[in-house]
Amino acid sequence: MRMAYAWSRLLAAAVCGVALVDRLFWGLGSQTVAGQNFFAYLTIESNTVFVVLAVIAGIIALRTREDPRWLTTARAIVLSWTITAGLAYGLILWQAGIRDIPIWVPWSDIVLHFVMPAWTVAAWIFGPGRRAASWRIVPYVLLYPCAWGVFTIWRGGLVGWYPYYFLDPRQVSGPLEMGLTCALALTVFALVASGLVVVSRLHPTVAGPAEDPLGADPASVDDPEPADDPARREAAPLRTEEPARAEDPA
Repeated sequence: MRMAYAWSRLLAAAVCGVALVDRLFWGLGSQTVAGQNFFAYLTIESNTVFVVLAVIAGIIALRTREDPRWLTTARAIVLSWTITAGLAYGLILWQAGIRDIPIWVPWSDIVLHFVMPAWTVAAWIFGPGRRAASWRIVPYVLLYPCAWGVFTIWRGGLVGWYPYYFLDPRQVSGPLEMGLTCALALTVFALVASGLVVVSRLHPTVAGPAEDPLGADPASVDDPEPADDPARREAAPLRTEEPARAEDPA
């Protein structure tokens, strides 16, 4: 099971990588995005990070039976980005449909925004070897979209182009609408991250003792040492017993 899951991680990285390349050439061919703007999209950046992390996670799964804690943390953070990007894209398509705005969606966009997020959610829930995630990931999840948003608004003022309409001052009613939309987006990021943490804590997929019912943060608790550790036996001083002395016949 663990071995099959490892190969599925590598396959997901390959599929996502092919979709990213196809999306680049599709955008250039349809003249909808300039080459220098390709990596300005949050979806593209987060899925690029996902490809790298999926390769690393696949190799680790091939070599070990359980994911280390740092990998669980990294996966929770990156999946929060990609899942939220998919939800936002779905909302944009829904709004376009209501307003009768035609949008041509290539297969690569379907893979990046819908297929991969759905697969990652299923893998997070059922994938073997995943530990319980820490609540501390939630603020870390918000750091990237905040930094990305500030940089994107600054860059948009220089080049006159924004990847999303709600960041463009020309397409919103003013700073209040832009601020409310950004706050709503950050709320979704936090909710997605919280959902991943809740699922991981209610349903950890590693063999071991159950979670602390008081909700102790698993990231702050050291792994228990095995009761019979060969290394500890070798390091422990040898105890020798003195031979029993014969009683003096006198």
